[in-house]
Amino acid sequence: MRRRTFTRKRLSEGVELRSVNGRKRPGQKSSSKALHLLWSALLCLLLELSVVSAGAQGPAETTVVVNWGKATKVLRTTAALQIATQPPLLRDSPIHDRLFKALSDLQADYVRYIPYYPHPKLVVAELDPPRDRRTSWDFSLLDPTMEDFMRATAGHPVVVNFSTIPAWMFKTAKPVAYPSDPNQVADDDYTQATSLRDPSMKEVADYYARLISWYTCGGFTDEYGKWHGSGHRYKIDYWEFLNEVEFEHSMTPEFYTALYDRVVMAIHQVAPRMKFIGLSLEGTSPLQAFNFDDPPFFQYFLNPRNHKPGVPLDMISYHFYGEPFPDEPPEAWQFSLFNQANHFLDVVNYIESIRKKLSPITQTDVDEVGTILHNPDHIIPDFYWNLSAAMFAYVYARLARMGIEVVAASQFTEYPIDFPSFSLVDMKTGQPNARFWVIKLIRDNLEPGDKLVDTVLPLTSVYAQGFVTQKGRHKLLLINERQRAVEVTIPAAEGAEEEFVDEVTANSPPGHAKLTGNKLSLGPFAVVAVTLP
Repeated sequence: MRRRTFTRKRLSEGVELRSVNGRKRPGQKSSSKALHLLWSALLCLLLELSVVSAGAQGPAETTVVVNWGKATKVLRTTAALQIATQPPLLRDSPIHDRLFKALSDLQADYVRYIPYYPHPKLVVAELDPPRDRRTSWDFSLLDPTMEDFMRATAGHPVVVNFSTIPAWMFKTAKPVAYPSDPNQVADDDYTQATSLRDPSMKEVADYYARLISWYTCGGFTDEYGKWHGSGHRYKIDYWEFLNEVEFEHSMTPEFYTALYDRVVMAIHQVAPRMKFIGLSLEGTSPLQAFNFDDPPFFQYFLNPRNHKPGVPLDMISYHFYGEPFPDEPPEAWQFSLFNQANHFLDVVNYIESIRKKLSPITQTDVDEVGTILHNPDHIIPDFYWNLSAAMFAYVYARLARMGIEVVAASQFTEYPIDFPSFSLVDMKTGQPNARFWVIKLIRDNLEPGDKLVDTVLPLTSVYAQGFVTQKGRHKLLLINERQRAVEVTIPAAEGAEEEFVDEVTANSPPGHAKLTGNKLSLGPFAVVAVTLP
């Protein structure tokens, strides 16, 4: 999840990211200059081929071959989304009711709820330090959205991450200010301090134990022994600890791991059955120049020897955002985004090799998958939403083949002053867009326990994966990665039912049709689930 905007050097010089105020972000340049040169050359070649193809007569054609009797893996992957606390979700928002109805109708598992720092009064329960036997504990602005979220996801496992540590718990030259207006965005200073004022970490651990107790145990006792009752007894399945810590507070692997252990042990005192997600790293996105030579967070955190006895490593999380070059023409975005997706999948493979070696029982939640447009005028062409939706479906399908447990789209809403291209809904009307409907299409057709089967499709611009459901139905997921029509032949498909999200359905729910033959036409950036007879 990001609020910063970036500029980027030419690929031939390596990748280096700087914030708009010139502060260099932590991280390293790419370890392989040749890789970036190859990437740049490949992008140009693909764009040229697209231009040639676009001038050809009629759509491209290809035949998909599925061996329905050859299962390659049992599906473990859930398609989900993340929700960040923002003003559009507040009860006085004109789109509040429509947003939470859409979330409820989706019936998704492992939705990630993350109140994070841009709006401190909406996400921090104790904004000022206790003094003179008085505390600032206040849930009046936190509770309504949390209550609406838990109501909309009732009956489904959830991931919760109150990711913002109160700024007063860090050493700073002067108190860190926060806006008095809950709708006003705080600056980055709220998460920039790097040293805790309590080096034992007990202060932070106690804060999170009380926060958990408020929502799961009916209340808590504060620093001066006063009881604060909430009445909440929610079932929170996973608590994710902090967010993008390599940038927020610039934590080292050693510091984060020690803090994780201290907080987990404190939470287990009030919620002994709670499961935990660690890391939540941003540096795995391609433009962050992931260091294949030495990924310290994964090497350190996933090593059980670096944790206190009894501290669980239930799950880890990390993020992926595709970002076209700021000066790229829109017709090139399709190549940038899918190229970056493929690079991210290489990163996942590498992380998986570390996880399987150090902590094979730990699961994975890729809980922010999205796309970003760095256009200051916020003009977003209509096709972008289908391109972004197709990229999410592609990442989901590829991660399903790797056995990743959760893939969550980022994010439900995005305040217009930030990155409106993140959003899964229209921020004026609350109407879900193609990114949202692709999640629904996947969830309505596939579920963990289905089987992936051997699938071959020669045309590289269409991705295909066959599934046999637990009820024995044959399903085929097709993703058109290009902004052109493609015709796919599916043997023995006459009478099959297709469900699709494309530029025709746009912001409407998935369309439905029945095949009258063996040929299926995929529109630009179409995502299609075919149920064979």
